[in-house]
Amino acid sequence: MSEKRSSRALLGAATVATGLIAGVFYAFACAVMPALDRSDDRTYVDVMRDINVVIQNPVFFLGFLGALALTGMSAWRLRGTAGGRWVAAALAAYGLAFLVTVVFNIPLNDALAAKGDPAALREHFENPWVAWNVVRAVLSTAALACLVRALTAGRPAA
Repeated sequence: MSEKRSSRALLGAATVATGLIAGVFYAFACAVMPALDRSDDRTYVDVMRDINVVIQNPVFFLGFLGALALTGMSAWRLRGTAGGRWVAAALAAYGLAFLVTVVFNIPLNDALAAKGDPAALREHFENPWVAWNVVRAVLSTAALACLVRALTAGRPAA
């Protein structure tokens, strides 16, 4: 496989992985969390605890970590090309989404796993987690848009 073709394949893989993760965050923002908002405190805490356990699986981690790694490798391979700046922008946006997850969402998930009154746990968790999820949904969607733009960079318009 030529270097150009392998670089495009790498960019395509980064785009797919980022799209999958952007979709996860989007689904939480517009369906999962609004549905859970209708639940009583015990149900809310139990379901979020279950989600936080179940989501830690190889398929999710492949996309979540893969999006960062593949975009980073693609940015390196495409530096100085027509799409390279778009990939670098995608890496910055997804890197921030990754950072938001690690610095805000995961610690909130860990706090929710602690024993305690479901109402108090939910009170501490719900609003900040939802807000930070929206931030990472927007950032990962912006990263996806940049990667799609990178795929079309340097190609004549149809």
